[in-house]
Amino acid sequence: MLLTTTPTIEGHPIREYKGIVTGETIIGANAIKDFMAGLTDFFGGRSSSYEKVLIEAKDTAINEMMQRAAALGANAIVGIDVDYETIGQSSSMLMVATSGTAVVI
Repeated sequence: MLLTTTPTIEGHPIREYKGIVTGETIIGANAIKDFMAGLTDFFGGRSSSYEKVLIEAKDTAINEMMQRAAALGANAIVGIDVDYETIGQSSSMLMVATSGTAVVI
């Protein structure tokens, strides 16, 4: 499946619009990751434990969106948007929501 954030795909005319598709995931970081991230915040640097959680959440949401597009008979998704938000008590959960337009090219 071809994925793009642009509304069109150069060299591939859109033959049919199937509709809006979404993918959502909510994922939590455990106490150990919180502790390690706190150390990283104190000493400086990147938090690889949080980065891994973020990548996993994004990939899960995109895969879910692709499955929904395929179920509609689409072979591409255009205009993809990825949104990140923290939710839950003390913002301990990460929500990633993706959306786009399922199309046939």
